[in-house]
Amino acid sequence: MKEELSILVQAQYPLIYLVTSEEERAEQAITTIAQAKPQRRVYVWTVTHGVVEYGQPRSVTQHNTVSPQPAIEWVIRQREPGIYIFKDLHPLMAPDVIRWLRDAIASFKDTHKTIILMSPVLEVPIELEKEVAVLDYALPDMAELNQVLTQQIEQNRMRRPSTETREKLLKAALGLTRDEAEKVYRKAQVMAGKLTEAEVEIVLSEKKQLIRRNGILEYIEEDETLNSVGGLEELKHWLIQRSNAFTERAREYGLPQPKGMLILGVPGCGKSLIAKTTSRLWGLPLMRLDMGRVYDGSMVGRSEANLRNALKTAESISPAILFIDEIDKAFAGSAGSGDSDGGTSGRIFGSFLTWMQEKTSPVFVMATANRVERLPGEFLRKGRFDEIFFVDLPNSEERKEIFKIHLSKRRRDIARFDLDQLVSICDGFSGAEIEQALVAAMYEAFAQDREFTQLDIIAAIKATLPLSKTMSEQVTALRDWARQRARPAAASIAEYQRLEF
Repeated sequence: MKEELSILVQAQYPLIYLVTSEEERAEQAITTIAQAKPQRRVYVWTVTHGVVEYGQPRSVTQHNTVSPQPAIEWVIRQREPGIYIFKDLHPLMAPDVIRWLRDAIASFKDTHKTIILMSPVLEVPIELEKEVAVLDYALPDMAELNQVLTQQIEQNRMRRPSTETREKLLKAALGLTRDEAEKVYRKAQVMAGKLTEAEVEIVLSEKKQLIRRNGILEYIEEDETLNSVGGLEELKHWLIQRSNAFTERAREYGLPQPKGMLILGVPGCGKSLIAKTTSRLWGLPLMRLDMGRVYDGSMVGRSEANLRNALKTAESISPAILFIDEIDKAFAGSAGSGDSDGGTSGRIFGSFLTWMQEKTSPVFVMATANRVERLPGEFLRKGRFDEIFFVDLPNSEERKEIFKIHLSKRRRDIARFDLDQLVSICDGFSGAEIEQALVAAMYEAFAQDREFTQLDIIAAIKATLPLSKTMSEQVTALRDWARQRARPAAASIAEYQRLEF
């Protein structure tokens, strides 16, 4: 991005909008660019100090330039080449300020003068859209973070970490600003006295803060492993095969980065749990995109801006997993949203599809859905996701494994339970319904101050009407659709389909 900024300045672009929250780092890059021929002097304007030449004390301000109008007028009067940085001008974009900027643009022809509007917020008035070049100043890469880490080690006289630990510390800090990286490395050193592999978690904690500040993304920590999911062996095998897919070794082998997966299925059959446990398996941060927070009707364009900011945050801390639960509800009305919300849902859906198709950052999208008929057709076409899996109701073997998992969590000795009997009477139950029947049996026994038994579980199962019966038409329709269009998550069904061919 520094190279792109240098090209624009050398090409005499009169107005550049630089989106960044790292003012000091961006200013240093701009002063380096200003050394190229013809050399340019760099000035900085703020509403608190007016125009000050870069590197000079803030008290050395140009006369009467605190207001933006006289500041831009002063810039126009200058005869020598220069770069003029205006910080946080967007809240002051009154009609007269916009007019002064347009006058400045007209007067800059063949003068080697450039105005750079610097702000963490992108707000371009419609009058300037044809005149301004917009750049997002990229966050520090591995090389720059390595300089930060080396500087902190030397300044604090810390013991040098091993090559492997250094790589993990640098990757953990990807997505942080230079200042954030400096602070979190110092924090790790203060808490532990050294920088080791164990301190990577301290660095990752700063990413959690970054996600929390976003407000739309939610950082999810999951203690369960893939072993906590009963059945779904075909799906598990697919995930285990790709556990090292984001490493440099995979790139050197020639493998592309995985894009994402869509998990369709009956509610309560482990779709969300699979997404959460994949984070542990792959060793990547997991972020949940809350589509309810994306939609904001307070002003036109706010919802679209919310989505862009959320996706930008996800990319900044990649490699990572972006989890969208029940995506069928989020995009169900996108096709006909013009009548209900002025087309907001349709625009958000289009932006999300474009991002999925064109993204180059290692953000793996994991989406779950219950009602496939609600999803627009273009969302399901090949290329959006690496694979579409269908999670059906658990078969007898999977139900037995689910009982083992939930009983083992609550009691050490499960030999006293007849699992085969329990499995036979809960045909058509989802994993969540099996767990809730077990919990209901435990509550019944707890209320009577005794240990729960086989009969308690049977009674709870008999008292439960599973979703497969109450919504049999919906479940049957989903199965019919998935039979020819999705890959089965259960190993037994997948093997049967392979034998058919």
